[in-house]
Amino acid sequence: MTSSEPTDPLADQVAQHPTVARFRAEHERLGGVGEIVILPDSVHTAALAAEALGCEVGAIANSLLFDAEGEPVLILTSGAHRVDTALAAERIGVPRLRRASPDFVREHTGQVIGGVSPIGHPDSLPTYLDRWLHRHPVVWAAAGHPAAVFSTTYEELLALTGARELDVE
Repeated sequence: MTSSEPTDPLADQVAQHPTVARFRAEHERLGGVGEIVILPDSVHTAALAAEALGCEVGAIANSLLFDAEGEPVLILTSGAHRVDTALAAERIGVPRLRRASPDFVREHTGQVIGGVSPIGHPDSLPTYLDRWLHRHPVVWAAAGHPAAVFSTTYEELLALTGARELDVE
């Protein structure tokens, strides 16, 4: 894995942020080969990330944490989709999925909404991967901070996360 070289103090600060460092270490431990890129601004939405990276919004893998009766469930979904929570809950076998609160997200991922990576959490999370992402040869996901992303592939995301495939809509 390589990292883009930060060109300013703010980018260097993001690159050295503890959540990005934790992501980087876990990515390397798991054998990830994608590049970490520090963007000039935080990109809290798939549309902003796609614009900054010059790719289709569907190639952005949003890491969405849901609350399933107090238990975390991570769904990695294409930025082109909204998760049908009732359908997803039925397909994964939980009574209900609710969007997690910021505190719930931080507790279970160690990261903030907008920067949740697919890996590098304090504990393993049940993870599901939107099959739609398979359509893109390169997929981009958060690397532990809203201004840090990494390149990957669908197959690598499956391997890195141990996710189960899911149709989210």
